[in-house]
Amino acid sequence: MTYDTVVFDNDGVLVGRTSFDVLRDATQETFELFDVTDPDPEHVEDMTIGATPEQVDIVCKQYDIDPDIFWRTRDRRLSLAQQEEARAGRKTFYDDLDVLADLDVDMGIVSSNQQETVDFLLEHFDVPVEFGAAYGREATIQSLDRRKPNPHYIDRALADLEASTDSALFVGDNESDIRAAERAGIDSAFIRRPHRTDWELNVWPTWDINCLEDLRRICS
Repeated sequence: MTYDTVVFDNDGVLVGRTSFDVLRDATQETFELFDVTDPDPEHVEDMTIGATPEQVDIVCKQYDIDPDIFWRTRDRRLSLAQQEEARAGRKTFYDDLDVLADLDVDMGIVSSNQQETVDFLLEHFDVPVEFGAAYGREATIQSLDRRKPNPHYIDRALADLEASTDSALFVGDNESDIRAAERAGIDSAFIRRPHRTDWELNVWPTWDINCLEDLRRICS
């Protein structure tokens, strides 16, 4: 198989992940902005990672908050927190990113993180790679249903890159990434960054790799 297009998940693949504590604190601050100074800790956790539109609606009703305004504010606070982590050097791109500059393929990014966060990271760091498409989520509740394993943003990136599904590859570090690639009709690579070294998969990626260096062999 020869690939002419490679699309990457961002956090945990190209750039280091953000500490859960940082994200949870930003969610707590979001509640405080709506004068909720003592939210249920479970509600804070639910709104930090993996929230569904239904959960957002239920939690916001508990505190009489407009869910659309709450979620937009929440996304903004978490993006600002991640931007601060990047400025402080605690959220950076992985050292092997330079490998991508040697690959003769079109490249894109598809992240379940905020679009604002994806854009900031690419602008803040001197990234030695040109990504022809870079998608994150819009700051809307509706975008939650478009996260992987929904192939929505992968499909958009492939369209932007004018890629054929027969010669495209998606690289991710979560099972949802592999499922999204499958639903988009393209091959996948599961990358075993340090947080995934011993992870037992319940999905079947096309490739199982240890680092971006392995893409030299796969894409040659």
